[in-house]
Amino acid sequence: MNRKERKSPVAVLCSALGTVLLILLVALCLPLTLPRVMGYDIYTVVSGSMEPSIPTGSLVYIEDAQPEDIEEGDVIAFYGARDSAAVITHRVVENNTLMGQFTTKGDANEKADVNPVDYEDFIGKAAMSIPWLGKSAQLFTSIQGKAAAGAVIIAAMLFHLIGNLLEGKK
Repeated sequence: MNRKERKSPVAVLCSALGTVLLILLVALCLPLTLPRVMGYDIYTVVSGSMEPSIPTGSLVYIEDAQPEDIEEGDVIAFYGARDSAAVITHRVVENNTLMGQFTTKGDANEKADVNPVDYEDFIGKAAMSIPWLGKSAQLFTSIQGKAAAGAVIIAAMLFHLIGNLLEGKK
């Protein structure tokens, strides 16, 4: 008669902790990686110009679009200045297809932006935004965030190793 050996509760706990850590890390990274694979650009909102519709700290998913197809009321992302990598997310007040420019305005701003946005500075149309997820994105893309993610992976591997070692001693 074969008797099934019972696994050590500590070994099971260690393996479970390692698995949970990896699942949590993957779950936190999915909103940052999966949309990129699907063709979206992702930006974090760092100012309050679009509040309350897009709060500071939101993650904004930008899809490709033709500038001519953008309509009044659409939220777009564009480069703020020629020599700057700053990306601005504002609502379109007017799309002047003859001039190849947008007039934009932040929802929280009283007046339209002073400078029109040339089509060549247009990045894309906002498909959706998720409040507060941008703060996580900034954390994970920082040196400290990458180090923390690496530490979580190492901890998960150690938990699995300890669980396997404890099972091997039986």
